[in-house]
Formats: sequence, structure tokens, C-alpha cells
Amino acid sequence: MSTETSALEVAEQPVSKAQHRESAHSSVLEYAESFLVTLLLALFGTTFIVQAFKIPSQSMEPTLLVGDHLLVNKFVFEGRGAWYEKFLPYRLVRRGDIIVFKFPFDDHPHYVKRVIGLPGDRLRIVNQSVYINGQPLEEPYVVHDPLGADSFGDDFPPTSRYFLESGLRPEWATRLFDYVDRGSLVIPPNRYFVMGDNRDRSWDSRYWGFVNRDAIMGRPLIIYWSVAARSEDYADRTLAGAFRGIADSLLHLPSRTRWNRMFHGVH
Repeated sequence: MSTETSALEVAEQPVSKAQHRESAHSSVLEYAESFLVTLLLALFGTTFIVQAFKIPSQSMEPTLLVGDHLLVNKFVFEGRGAWYEKFLPYRLVRRGDIIVFKFPFDDHPHYVKRVIGLPGDRLRIVNQSVYINGQPLEEPYVVHDPLGADSFGDDFPPTSRYFLESGLRPEWATRLFDYVDRGSLVIPPNRYFVMGDNRDRSWDSRYWGFVNRDAIMGRPLIIYWSVAARSEDYADRTLAGAFRGIADSLLHLPSRTRWNRMFHGVH
């Protein structure tokens, strides 16, 4: 009996090792498959559903502060003409929506502003008040800073080309009057006029023109983190600057976090 048992154990030993190797191989494949699925879901999510974005300037204060970190809902606006829009819960861009979009010039950084004018609107600013199609627009979100005010921002569109020294993009300065009719700016199809809530400290559509529908990435959904910061902290947009900013934020995570802004919705 002892001899038979010993022979049986010897016979079973190679099978056990083979099973172990097969199990290890299977585990590696499972981990690789799990990682690949997670990566694909993450890529799908950031491409079609949500994306992180941080506020680098004062232009949307007090609604959004420098250092607010947002989740942007990319699964919200229709208007691109894709066949699947009719089957998904998309909607049109509305006046008053806060949007994240690609800036029309330079290296197309992402900007965040509020939609003020829609395609076909006739827009005019008189004494800091916005008029859409002849009617004053209620803007409870707007703040004015006397120290940052300029006459060009108070009244728009201008009546002459004197404004070329008012900080306009040259591309916009040469075409602005093509859209002016009887003192109002007429917004063309598939374009939007956007402005910052911090109206006197916002470089927006008054200074560089319209936002193309295809440039709109989505609408901020929630502030998932907020850290006390200055615009200068985000001035360096190189990869090294981004790493330095992340390291500095993590180093001062407890003391600089604005806990009262965490998980606030954006409106």
C-alpha cells in the first residue's frame, strides 16, 4: 500500500505543477483583460461622457473660482448632426448654460464661459446691460468690478474701428463689423456668443469672437475638488509645470482644500 501511494504521489506531482502553471497563466490573462477593459472604459468615459477640467482664471467668479476642479458632462448637447443623437438624451445648447470649449485660436486650450447669445440672436450691450433681440437679459450671476471695467466692455458692439487697441484678436477685429446690423451683433448659424460672469475681468466673445458648435466639449456638472489657488499657479502650461502644480497641490492638500465647495453642482 505504501509503495502504491508513493507511486501515485509521484505520478500526480507533474500534473499539479502543470495545473499551477496553467492557473498562473490564466490569472495573468485575467488581470490583463481586466486592465484592458478598465482602460477602454476610461477612454470611452473621457471621450464621450465626462472629463476633468480645472479653472485657471477669475473670469467666471464668483460662480467658479480659480482652483475649482470640475467634472464636465460631455453627454449632454446635441447639434453635431450625428445619427445617434435622436436615440440619446441630448439637448440643444441653451442660453445661460456654462460650457467648456476649445478656444478658436493658438493651441486651442479649453475655456469655460456662459452662453449669452444663440444662433440668430441680435445682441447688444448698453451701459453694462445685455439686450437680446431688443429685450434686456436677466443675469443674476453677473458681477462687475470697477477696477477692471473698460468702456469697450460696457457698450458693444462698437460704432467705429477705434477699438482695435482694446485687446481684440486681430482675426476678430477684421471681421466683427461683418456681423453688425443696425447697432446689434447678429450671431450666425452654428455659432454662440459667450461671456464670463466676472464681466469686467473676462476675455470672451467680445474680444475674440464666436464659439463654433463643434468646439463645445460639454457642460460642467460638479465641483469634485477645490483648492485655494491663483491664476499664476496655472500660468506654466508645460508638462513640467503641470507636474509641479500637482505636487504643490498634494503637498498642501489639507490646508488649501476648499471643503465647502466640494461636490457642489455648477449652474
